[in-house]
Amino acid sequence: MSNSVVTTAAIEKDDNVIWHQHNVTKAERAQLKSQQPVVLWFTGLSGAGKSTVAGALETELVNQGYHTYLLDGDNVRHGLCRDLGFSQQDRRENIRRVGELTKLMADAGLIVLSAFISPHRAERALVRELLPQGEFLEVFVDASLAVCESRDPKGLYKKARAGEIPNFTGIDSEYEQPEKPEIHLKADEHSVAELVEQCLSVLRAQGVIG
Repeated sequence: MSNSVVTTAAIEKDDNVIWHQHNVTKAERAQLKSQQPVVLWFTGLSGAGKSTVAGALETELVNQGYHTYLLDGDNVRHGLCRDLGFSQQDRRENIRRVGELTKLMADAGLIVLSAFISPHRAERALVRELLPQGEFLEVFVDASLAVCESRDPKGLYKKARAGEIPNFTGIDSEYEQPEKPEIHLKADEHSVAELVEQCLSVLRAQGVIG
């Protein structure tokens, strides 16, 4: 199928697909859960601790009675994004899909935690634009390349250094650090418990949790 055919089909579909507003509102779903919906977007190098911190934060939130969902980079590639590879185009599409999914989950009134390298500022900005003001919190899990490479929990840096994984972020593909993240976690200087408490403090200050 040519690009022109795909483009035309997409335009025709867009013209005939209309968003349906349901009776139950986002505010009502959030009120039922006694919380404010929000997306915490954890970004950082592989091995920085994104999934570890996000998982520990989710556990603490659930223990306090809040309704959450954690989206992990590897997990979504088993289903939602299983058809995507790791080219620049596919990685952008991966983030676009996840962004749309977080929007729907926030509409359900959830506190959504998304742990993705998401190396480019433009892609993270596109996700931010999907959500209302204040509902997207960029969480920069900041650990140096040396620390991440020394951890290498999946052996990915070793494979990248050996040329087995092309376009690996931090090695032969650029990571663009957030310029003004809502939460900046110095992951190589603090314990997971301290990083979780830092996140909780911001959520309390913004009225997401009590």
